[in-house]
Amino acid sequence: MTAVIDGDTIEVVRRSQHDIVRLLGVDTPETHHPTKPVECFGPEASAFSTHYLLGQLVDLEDDVEHRDIYGRRLAYVFLGGRLFNDVLLRHGLARLLVIAPNRAHGRDFLDSELFARHQKRGLWAKCGDE
Repeated sequence: MTAVIDGDTIEVVRRSQHDIVRLLGVDTPETHHPTKPVECFGPEASAFSTHYLLGQLVDLEDDVEHRDIYGRRLAYVFLGGRLFNDVLLRHGLARLLVIAPNRAHGRDFLDSELFARHQKRGLWAKCGDE
């Protein structure tokens, strides 16, 4: 993993090919959107992803769709056998964003978001339900 663009978008290199990957099932607050300001807890989500992913070997798991309308690869990201998308939700660094037909981990993701909300973790403590 070579770069974190924001909390839910990373750059990976595979066989000398760079690819931008959008993490499926999660939406972290914005930090680099061309038309939106930096959102509450966006910098923290980006810093978390950078801390855990930068320079690490990750595994990618596809779902039904492989690319979004911006050409980014859509994937679930595994780090050391753990589903990083779910880690973001469980720590309150992302909101659930399951868009059909990509819903392989949707039920688990919902459970993780509800846990973070109940525990008032991350953005659920600082940002409310905005």
